[in-house]
Amino acid sequence: MKILLTGGAGFIGSHTIIELDKAGYDVIVVDNLYNSNPKALDRVGQIIGKQIPFYKADIRDHEALTKIFDAERPDAVIHFAAFKAVGESCEKPLKYYRNNILSLVNLLELMEVYSVKGLVFSSSCTVYGQPASVPVTESSPIVPANSPYGNTKQICEE
Repeated sequence: MKILLTGGAGFIGSHTIIELDKAGYDVIVVDNLYNSNPKALDRVGQIIGKQIPFYKADIRDHEALTKIFDAERPDAVIHFAAFKAVGESCEKPLKYYRNNILSLVNLLELMEVYSVKGLVFSSSCTVYGQPASVPVTESSPIVPANSPYGNTKQICEE
């Protein structure tokens, strides 16, 4: 099974590659390197003993993403690529809405075109606000977001 991993050069993405490889999955990484480093992929390659196919691309670029889907034909997607700072999202809300929502819309459109059914979406505990109880579970109530970042995650979940 071939997994397209967005944001794969980041901290969580690079660790996910290792676990997916251990489980026998083929991984393709797409990352624009905005908040990550290609050296992380080199280190992952050393750990798992092979280089991971890597596309330096912005998934907001529908044409570039289409070419990747066409070349790789993934079976599933793990989507980690997003802007993630609450404070910055309050200062630059449009940056967060454009990036976090458009990137998911592009992925979902192409998943439909290429009949890709599996998606793991990395959301945020921010969508639960200040929970009344812990631990927070997926059945915990979603509360109105208190930041543009949280709102983008809530919109994407919907």
